[in-house]
Amino acid sequence: MNIIKGMNVKVIRGNHKGSEGKVLYVIPKKERIIIEGINLIKKHIRPTQENPKGGVVEKEGTIHISNVMVVNDGKTTRLNYKILEDGTKVRISNKTGNQIN
Repeated sequence: MNIIKGMNVKVIRGNHKGSEGKVLYVIPKKERIIIEGINLIKKHIRPTQENPKGGVVEKEGTIHISNVMVVNDGKTTRLNYKILEDGTKVRISNKTGNQIN
């Protein structure tokens, strides 16, 4: 998968199209990611000793990996890989040619 935890991404399809956020979690087997503040869902919590009332909590839901693109310098871009002289593999932006961290 090209997208890893901590990258900034932009949603390109779906109800949250145009929203940007930081990747919090990646689920490679299902090809889905969780983005900070995007695709909020309501989850009902049963009462526990820590939370005796229970209630409804909003949390981020997953988005399919094909519905997002990496953001580099404020613009969306595809990724390529390049192997440097010292043998390290780095990610390169297709639009600018700059290295992405």
